[in-house]
Amino acid sequence: MDFHTFGDPAAPVMLLLHGMLTPWQIWTQAVDCFSKTYHVIVPALDGHTAAPSLFRSVEDEAETIAAYLRDKQIGRVDVLCGLSMGGRIAAVLAARPDVTVGTLVLDGAPLLPVPRLLQIIMKKNYAVILEKSRARDPKTLAAAQRDFLPERHLPAYLPIADRFTQESVTNMIESVFAPFDFASLKDVPRILFLHGTKGNEAVSRKAAVRLRDAVPQTQIRCFPGYAHAQLACFEEENWIEAVRTFLEQA
Repeated sequence: MDFHTFGDPAAPVMLLLHGMLTPWQIWTQAVDCFSKTYHVIVPALDGHTAAPSLFRSVEDEAETIAAYLRDKQIGRVDVLCGLSMGGRIAAVLAARPDVTVGTLVLDGAPLLPVPRLLQIIMKKNYAVILEKSRARDPKTLAAAQRDFLPERHLPAYLPIADRFTQESVTNMIESVFAPFDFASLKDVPRILFLHGTKGNEAVSRKAAVRLRDAVPQTQIRCFPGYAHAQLACFEEENWIEAVRTFLEQA
């Protein structure tokens, strides 16, 4: 895992976690905005790093981040944000007894299990995407830019695709879609769950309701007609505004 930091190290801490196959640079605009008032930490998660690395599990990623915070003597994460898979990691991190989180922001976080057959299909689909990305297949790259990757981030994505292993894919799918204990977030003071409504947001939509039922301080903001990760990836200024508005309510 690689850690990128921005802003005054003495300022309140904001931690941003990206999604699967999404480069850490997806947070560029958020960093530009929030680093004026926060010390912003943006990890490149395992499997997405500058050198080859293996993604082992969501829990392993959370442990690596927790160890980094301990090493830097950071006792509190004031704002913890996670997108998609990064949202699952953020939830696991926020649930740890050795990590104090003031505000948790989840965007499309998959906190519910999915059927085994669907996991198999997802693993195969990602294998095809990666294989064709490595071959620089124009149709695959065009689909990526339509679905999860703004064109400006293509140069950062391609080296990730070149290094990404099927073992990382398997580990991600199996750990991201494992059961989650919603009540483990009961001590997080403020939670915002963002999600869309298109087909692949069904898991996130259900997870948001389950989380609010278990943790009443959860606020849900739905973006009708939006696909998974659309807001954060393609309308980052609107994602920033949604998060900033929630933070100002404190």
